[in-house]
Amino acid sequence: MESKEKKFPKGKLAWLWENMEGRRVLFFVALAGTLVYNILQLTIPFMSQKIVDEFISGENAAANLANNRSRFLMLIGLMVGVTLIRVLVVYMDCMAYEHVSQKVLYRVRNYLFDKIERQDMKFYNEFRTGDLMTRVTGDLDAVRHMIAWVIRSVIESFALMGATLAYFFWMNWSMTLWLLAIAPFILLIILRFKNKVRPMHALLREKLADMNTDAQENISGNRVVKAFAREDYEINKFEVANVDYSQTNQKTQMVWIKFYPYVETCANLMPLVLMLVGGVYLMNGKMSMGEYVAFSGLIWAIANPMRNLGNIMNEFQRFSAAADKVMEIYYSTPEIVDPEDPYDAPERLNGEIEFKNVSFQFPDGTYPVLKDISFKAEAGSTVAIMGETGCGKTSLIHLIPRFYEPTSGEVLVDGVNVNRYRLKQLRKNIGLATQDVLLYSDTIDGNIAYGDSHISKEEVVKFARYSQASEFIAKMPEGYETIVGERGVGLSGGQKQRISLARALAVRPSILILDDTTSAVDMETEKEIQKSLRNLDFGCTKIIIAQRISTTKVADKIIVLKDGIIAEEGNHNELIAKKGYYYELVKLQAGEEAV
Repeated sequence: MESKEKKFPKGKLAWLWENMEGRRVLFFVALAGTLVYNILQLTIPFMSQKIVDEFISGENAAANLANNRSRFLMLIGLMVGVTLIRVLVVYMDCMAYEHVSQKVLYRVRNYLFDKIERQDMKFYNEFRTGDLMTRVTGDLDAVRHMIAWVIRSVIESFALMGATLAYFFWMNWSMTLWLLAIAPFILLIILRFKNKVRPMHALLREKLADMNTDAQENISGNRVVKAFAREDYEINKFEVANVDYSQTNQKTQMVWIKFYPYVETCANLMPLVLMLVGGVYLMNGKMSMGEYVAFSGLIWAIANPMRNLGNIMNEFQRFSAAADKVMEIYYSTPEIVDPEDPYDAPERLNGEIEFKNVSFQFPDGTYPVLKDISFKAEAGSTVAIMGETGCGKTSLIHLIPRFYEPTSGEVLVDGVNVNRYRLKQLRKNIGLATQDVLLYSDTIDGNIAYGDSHISKEEVVKFARYSQASEFIAKMPEGYETIVGERGVGLSGGQKQRISLARALAVRPSILILDDTTSAVDMETEKEIQKSLRNLDFGCTKIIIAQRISTTKVADKIIVLKDGIIAEEGNHNELIAKKGYYYELVKLQAGEEAV
């Protein structure tokens, strides 16, 4: 609903035209073909009129049939020939419309995916996955249908009706006016239908997105569902969404069903008018039998387009609601983009990080998450970040690769504000591994080499050793070629975290960010991982979010966050001496004797 009020740079039809680039000539040929095959429909009644008037009911019909049989056969042959030509034109025309619509669908879907991929984190906070999936599937199909059927039907209806009316006026203008007297009533019904059905299609589109979101979230979270034995609850929840969508769909279709009898009644009055008025004209000699046959044979060419206007309007409103959603993504622009005058950075950064009076608040947040944060991490050093849940640790590290922009202050890498780097240049120097690991449905080798698909198998194995993943990978059925299930199904939490760490290391980053990456591994494995991180074969600044003292005590600097501010800062011994949060945490984890 909200997106309907948004203004886009181009109207919906202009947007369609823009995306027909490379197929516009073919589309014009298809439009011309539509005009041609609808005009050709007039030839059969025209020839029928000639046959009736010249060879059946006319004054000289018998003589003409006896003396001019070749003309009679020619008219019959022309009727057959024109019919065959029209069938061929219709077939080629439908193929052309379908070709153009599929190319537009392909082009827009690729463009939308590109747009979605390049959006910032704010975009993903606002749009649900199920909603985005609906936009690139169902909504785009409505766009394709607009080109393949709706536009063709509009041209077909108006071409057929216009050509027929021109022919009718040429034959008998007064009879034509009698038939057209019904048209204003049909148009009034269609306009009222349009106003009723437009908001229904917008609502239907939202219900479909809600149902798809429920399905996507439930399938993604299937382990949680099974862990809590909530299958029945989720089935009922989906059923409610499905019933809601089904009922809205029925209500939308019922709108046309309520209006259709009135349109059908008005359209069916045309043959009745022709019978009454045409019969009088025949008796009074104002119309020949051939003309009556032509009117009778072509009256459908006026009635059917009027009937189709309702279906066309219904499909256009469906397209309009879908196009609003598609164009919202199509014309969306991320707020975090490359600078206009980017810093000419070297291929590999040194990795020095500095926060200068940084504050941060989410765009839709009420309170700041970080307040006046200042610290420096020297190139090659290790900085550990600790603090209670919700204190802003993850938000802080997300400012380094510019997932978000600080509300105030500066985040510097190698002395340069991160907003002066090209995003790709900045982010390819950063390796990120999080606690919540996402692995792709690919081989273990493919997942580790995700950031750099050109690295050798030997290097993949080396980075797996760094993360202490090589041992369990060697025990897998196909080793590094083992296919990992969706989101890493079949692997333990610790195994997924170690593959994630190997993936982060495989890009040989200047800055390595670990967000509680070893939380699911045992203490002995974590100790080996820490040893590997201290002996990497490339320089790397490490920012580690952790709650285990075994991880933080070897850091060059430890930062303790509390309520969005730096409560403590120093190395392990310095913070022990301060006897604050860190001191209490050490006592809790290691006991009194450790301090």
